[in-house]
Amino acid sequence: MFESKTGIFFIAGIGFFVLAFVSNGLLPMIMYQDLHEQTAEEVVNRRVMVQFRDLSERYPDAFTKAFGEVSEEKCAEALRLGRQVYIGEGCWHCHSQFVRPVSNESQRFGAVSKTEEYQNELQRPVMFGTRRVGPDLSREGGRHANDWHAVHFFRPKSVSADSPMPDYPWFFDGAPDMPNRRGLAIMTYVQWLGSWHETYPYYEELPEMQGED
Repeated sequence: MFESKTGIFFIAGIGFFVLAFVSNGLLPMIMYQDLHEQTAEEVVNRRVMVQFRDLSERYPDAFTKAFGEVSEEKCAEALRLGRQVYIGEGCWHCHSQFVRPVSNESQRFGAVSKTEEYQNELQRPVMFGTRRVGPDLSREGGRHANDWHAVHFFRPKSVSADSPMPDYPWFFDGAPDMPNRRGLAIMTYVQWLGSWHETYPYYEELPEMQGED
């Protein structure tokens, strides 16, 4: 067996599998086992709070009905629900959340992802993804205004004619300017993605927030 090509390939295959498991699974687990896993409350930052407040001002009646007053606790609640909606609707089938250090991906999707970015409850399980029918969303936050996201979720082809993304009318109570709790939550979650990174855009921030993290 070990003298045949088949045997050599078999042993090599097992060896590469073990190497991949140790280097990509076991070793990182050992290296980062003592790294604190942050809660949703801990990852709420001023940038996503700007977006959360903006939602409350754009859709006051819907926001009040869904979340009441603007607060960091309510933002964390929206982030948890938004992630559940994102997973439940299968968004991860077409959108990855991992910018790889190959093929100039950083020029398309933003800075290359780092391990510490995934050490929080909103990244469990991690949605690295294997398909990119749509763009990677690791740095999506702040790239579009909330009203753009509302229209995009309601009818994607109205903002991107060639988009294969389906409509999500159940995120709304009739029209794109009437998002419900699920719609507001997933918009908050999308605006949070990449909000911790220095490349997060500032164009939607309120005056009192400009220049602050």
